[in-house]
Amino acid sequence: MSARAKSGPRKGEQLLLEFGNNKLVAALSGPHQKHFARLEQHLSVLISQRGNLIALSGPADARARVAAILRALYARLEAGESITLAEVDAEIRFTDPAAAGRGAHEGAIRTAGSRITKPRSPAQSTYLDLMRDNPLVFGIGPAGTGKTYLAAAFGAHMLFQRRVERLILSRPALEAGERLGFLPGDLKEKIDPYLRPLYDALFDVLGEQTTRLMDQGVIEVAPLAFMRGRTLSRAFVILDEAQNTTPAQMKMMLTRLGEDSQMVVTGDPSQSDLPGNVATGLNEALSILKDVEGVGIARFAEADVVRHALVSRVVAAYSARGK
Repeated sequence: MSARAKSGPRKGEQLLLEFGNNKLVAALSGPHQKHFARLEQHLSVLISQRGNLIALSGPADARARVAAILRALYARLEAGESITLAEVDAEIRFTDPAAAGRGAHEGAIRTAGSRITKPRSPAQSTYLDLMRDNPLVFGIGPAGTGKTYLAAAFGAHMLFQRRVERLILSRPALEAGERLGFLPGDLKEKIDPYLRPLYDALFDVLGEQTTRLMDQGVIEVAPLAFMRGRTLSRAFVILDEAQNTTPAQMKMMLTRLGEDSQMVVTGDPSQSDLPGNVATGLNEALSILKDVEGVGIARFAEADVVRHALVSRVVAAYSARGK
C-alpha cells in the first residue's frame, strides 16, 4: 500500500499518515487545502500536513474514516485521475456508516475509450446495479441526484460494449410552468429547447463523438410524442422527466420496448408540470409495476444530491415545507 498509518506522538488521539509522493499529496489537499477543509467541516477532524506526512486529530472513529477517505483519494491520484471537491464528497458519502459500505471505484462504467463514470453515492451504486440486472428501471428522486446523467452514462456504456446498437433518449415536450409560444425554425429547432438537458448529459459522458453518433443515427434524442407506433429493438432507451407523462403516455412508452432492449425511466414526482401538479403517469406505473419481475426501482433522497451542496439544502427545505 502506498500510504501507511502509524501511531502519532499522542497515541489514541492522533493518527499519522505517510504518503510516498509529495506532488500527489499537494493534489490530495487541493488548492489552498480546500479538500482537507471539506473533510474537517464534515467529519470534525483536524488535519495538518508537513511534507508527505498528514496528521489527523479527533475522535477515533472519525480519524479512521478520514484516513480511509484520504487513502482512497490518493489511490485515485496514483491511477492518474484528478480530484475535485465532488470526489471528496463522494468518498464522504461512501464511508458513511449508514451507507452500503461500497467504494466509489466499484461499479465504474466505461462510456468511451478514455472516459469512465463512477457512482458518487451508495444510491447511485444501487441504481447502476439495477440497470445491470433489469430490462426496465425507474430512477425516482429529487433534482441533482444523477438520475438522468447515470442513465445516459450507462446507455453509453452499453453502446461502448456493443450490447445495444442504438441509444434513444426521450422526454415530454412540456413547458415547466411557462408558455414559450411560437418558436421560429424547423421542427428540430422548435423541440431542441425541451431536449437540451439530454444533450448536455450525452456530451458530458461521450464527449466529441456525440455529434458523430447522432449524425449516424446511433444516438437519437426525440420528444415522447415521436415514440408512438415504434418498436425499439436492440436499443437502450431513456425516458426523462417522466413525472410529466399522462397514464396513456407512460403505457405507450413502456410498451415500445423491443427485442434485446432496455429502458430507464427517470422522474421527480414532486416537480410535475401536469395540471394539478400530479405525476399521474409516473405514479400509476410505479404502483402497477412495483412487484413485476424484471422491473427495478431506485429511489433517491435529498441526501443523495450530488450537485452544489446548497442544492441539497434547497431540496430539503422545500420537502419540509411540503410536508
